[in-house]
Amino acid sequence: MKTVVEEATVFFIELMIMDCTFKTDEGKFNYRVGALIRDGNRILMARNSAEREGTYYSVGGRVQYGESLEEAVLRELREETGLDCEVERLCAIHENFFTAINGVPYHEFSSYFLVKMTDEIRAIPSGHGTTGGPSDEYLQWIDLNNLDGITIFPEFFVTTDFTKESGIVHFVSRNEVCVRQ
Repeated sequence: MKTVVEEATVFFIELMIMDCTFKTDEGKFNYRVGALIRDGNRILMARNSAEREGTYYSVGGRVQYGESLEEAVLRELREETGLDCEVERLCAIHENFFTAINGVPYHEFSSYFLVKMTDEIRAIPSGHGTTGGPSDEYLQWIDLNNLDGITIFPEFFVTTDFTKESGIVHFVSRNEVCVRQ
């Protein structure tokens, strides 16, 4: 039989690894981070078979309870690339309102970090499997000059060169229509 202190310790440990997401009567809220990993005209994106064909999304995921945004993106980078990466800066915030394929409305708040490019990151092969996400998730280098048949989420990864921006850019998307604020 566990003591009250042991039970409390287990409770708080479980709480610390919980994703910051919750359901409401109206839909679901997600608090997430993403990594912008750009090497010239190439961008490293994630994909899994549950997504529409040709659809890629940012490396990243949900913030866990008790994590700072930077801690969360560094954890996600480690899980998805296998590397201990370094972020340059927070480059974008994104308020995203959409309806998932299963019909659930989402309100998602994301913070995106520009990742410092290294030779280790450049060497990540397309098709690199990730851990911590869907079992068939993998990474893919996408050529931004050749996007035929490819959809990138968030779309502002294609339209905004964050290496030339100096501040934090704010975007709001409603049902896949994204507006820079």
